Amino acid sequence: MLSSKAGFEAKTELLKQLSNQPAASLVLAPADARRLATLFGQLDENIKLIEKRLQLDIRYRGHALYIYGSPNESQLASEILYQLYQQTAQCDDLSPSDVHLQIQQQTPEHIMNEPAKALAANSNVDTFAVIRTKKGNIKPRGLNQQRYVRALQTHDINFGIGPAGTGKTYLAVACAVESLLRDEVERIVLVRPAVEAGERLGFLPGDLAQKVDPYLRPLYDALHEMLGFEAVTKLQERNIIEIAPLAYMRGRTLSGAYIILDESQNTTREQMKMFLTRIGFGSTAVITGDMSQIDLPRGVPSGLGHAAEVLATVEEISFTHFQSRDVVRHAIVQSIVDAYDAYENGV
Repeated sequence: MLSSKAGFEAKTELLKQLSNQPAASLVLAPADARRLATLFGQLDENIKLIEKRLQLDIRYRGHALYIYGSPNESQLASEILYQLYQQTAQCDDLSPSDVHLQIQQQTPEHIMNEPAKALAANSNVDTFAVIRTKKGNIKPRGLNQQRYVRALQTHDINFGIGPAGTGKTYLAVACAVESLLRDEVERIVLVRPAVEAGERLGFLPGDLAQKVDPYLRPLYDALHEMLGFEAVTKLQERNIIEIAPLAYMRGRTLSGAYIILDESQNTTREQMKMFLTRIGFGSTAVITGDMSQIDLPRGVPSGLGHAAEVLATVEEISFTHFQSRDVVRHAIVQSIVDAYDAYENGV
């Protein structure tokens, strides 16, 4: 009788263990206590965020992680944890916003995107790009930003197209600063079309360059963050950092420069062609814009959209298209972008 009872209890315990098997497991290598602590975050906040977003449970023993939940979400969590752990090789801080972005990047729709899929397949410690500036290193966040930075580092003309908050302008400025500090270029040229965004430039004081200056504030903010206010001021005085309204570009040839055309959705077809043909030897050009925020007069087609069609097959030119899932601001910004897109598309 006792033997039978013992056998029943053993069988019950075995069934309990089998029903509690993890749906996925992951061994993080190389074993590094610092990197593991970075991955988990303060009070395990990063792990808790993944558990909450994907509705699962993550347990760990040393560098082995065991994930309990539905098979699909558990496998997704395993991929997210792997990608995040690779990032810890290059940084000592991994914030919840980094985790949020990685979750967005690893959704099934994004994984099916071939460039992102190829990038994920080749991701390892050595392939994560880091931009080095005077005030510190800048790490692209997410697979699409990684792809964008690599394109900026390997192509002479680059387009970054997508909604606000995806980092396309900020990363372009960072790469420009890095190139300047490495003496790869002689100057940085910031360009913007003089198109009102519901305001009137004519009422602003000063010449056209001074009128456009307030609209370049995001680029200035990035420069100040990466170089410091005094350094930026001195570089401007020496014309190493130049503000060039698009209207002043005609007839010029820019050689040995890193040129950033911001808000390019507000260029006309003729202006875009004119700008692209200004590029000289030793120069890199980055054209950024958001096709959902065109301020051109009604009936005037955007030069950015036209260029994306005309130049799509030119191998020497890179195009990086950002989506709402690439937004690196507050998580609600993605929802706002999606809501506006749905409304404007009549969904």
